[in-house]
Amino acid sequence: MAITLTEQAAQHVAKYIEKRGRGLGLRLGVRTSGCSGMAYRLEFVDEAEPDDEIFDSHGVKVFVDAKSLPYLDGTELDYTREGLNEGFRFNNPNVTNQCGCGESFNV
Repeated sequence: MAITLTEQAAQHVAKYIEKRGRGLGLRLGVRTSGCSGMAYRLEFVDEAEPDDEIFDSHGVKVFVDAKSLPYLDGTELDYTREGLNEGFRFNNPNVTNQCGCGESFNV
């Protein structure tokens, strides 16, 4: 099982942790939401939880709770810029369907 960041995503996260002045890494999880059933959840981690799996990618730690891991296994998190838009892009091999707006998915 693995979760990875592209080099660009890792640089973006590291920059924000440095600007924030604290943090161990980034938490990636899923929650029930949206028209397809699940949505991604991203937040900074200041303290690890007992059931966290921790992955290191390009020097950034990615924390994933045990309940979310089966839905996220193999996911690569990228950070992209297209014109005036920029943000994270989830390359999740487990997704079987996602809503038209791209905010939620199903496995």
